[in-house]
Amino acid sequence: MEIRQLRYFVTVAQTRHFGQAAERLHMAQSPLSQAIRQLESQVGATLFNRTTRRVDLTPAGEAFLRDAERILASVETAKERVQRIGAGHSGVLRVGCTGLAAYRHLPQLARIAARELPDLILRFVPDLLTPAQEEALAEDRIDLAVLRPPLRRSGLASREIASEQLVLAVGQQHRLAGDALVALAELRDEDFVGFARPDSVVNAVVTQACLATGFLPRRSHEAAETAIVLTLVAAGLGVALLPESVLALRVEGVRYLAVADDAHVDLAMAWRRDDLNPALARLVEALEANGFVPPEPLDTPSGVVR
Repeated sequence: MEIRQLRYFVTVAQTRHFGQAAERLHMAQSPLSQAIRQLESQVGATLFNRTTRRVDLTPAGEAFLRDAERILASVETAKERVQRIGAGHSGVLRVGCTGLAAYRHLPQLARIAARELPDLILRFVPDLLTPAQEEALAEDRIDLAVLRPPLRRSGLASREIASEQLVLAVGQQHRLAGDALVALAELRDEDFVGFARPDSVVNAVVTQACLATGFLPRRSHEAAETAIVLTLVAAGLGVALLPESVLALRVEGVRYLAVADDAHVDLAMAWRRDDLNPALARLVEALEANGFVPPEPLDTPSGVVR
C-alpha cells in the first residue's frame, strides 16, 4: 500500500465522484479507478459502492477512511517537522557552560532562543571549565559552548560574549569587608581561594593580574565549583577574585568589592567549525540579531576562530 493510494481513496471519498476526484488530483479517471480497485484488492474489502450516478462508501470504506485520514495527517505532520528541523527552526542543541555563565548569561541566551526559535530544545550541561568544554565539542558531546578564551583546540569557531571585570569576594569579617573599592596591591599578603584545575582560565587571569601588581597570589585553598569557592571565602579561609557574573550568586557571609585595577576575563561562545546543524546556525543568527553577541565582521571569513 502506498501513500498516493490513500490520497486517491480519500479524495474519492470526499467528492463521492471519480470524475471530480480525478480532476482534483490532476489525473485521468481511468488510472484513478484502477488504483482504487488495486487498493481494495490489497485491503481485502470493497470500499465503494459504485452506481452510474453516484459513489458511496461501504461500511468497510467508512472505517478505512478514518484510518486513512489519520495516516495522511501523520505523514503531513512528519513532513512539516522534518522541514522545520532542516530549516533550523526546531531540533535539540546541547549547550555547555561555565558555572558562572549560568547565573547571568545563560538565562538571556535561553530567553532569546525561546522567543525566536520556540520549537528549539536546549539541553544545558553546566559547570564545565573551558578545557572540558573544548574536549566535549571535539567529541560531539555538546554543540555549543559558553566558555572563557583563549581556545587551545583547532577546528573551533568562536564569538565573544562579554569582557567581565574581576570583583573581590571576602568574608564579612574580613578587614576589607567595609570597603567599596580595593586595589590588587592590598591583597599581597592575603590567602586566595581558587579553582581546583591547573588549566582554569580564571586562575590564570588572576595570577597574571597579581603579577602585574608585583606579587604572586598565595593560593591556599581550591574548589571545583564557584559555590564552594564562596563557601570557603565565607568561612574566612581566603579571598577570591572572580568574574563579575558572580554578583548574581549570593552566599551568606560573603561581601563583593569592586576592584580598582583593570583586571578582566573574557566570555565567549564556541562551536565546531564544520558543524552543519541548521539549528545551530539559526541560534547564532538569533543571538546576533538580539545583541547577545556582536555580528561577525564582514571582512572575517565565516567560522574563523578569533
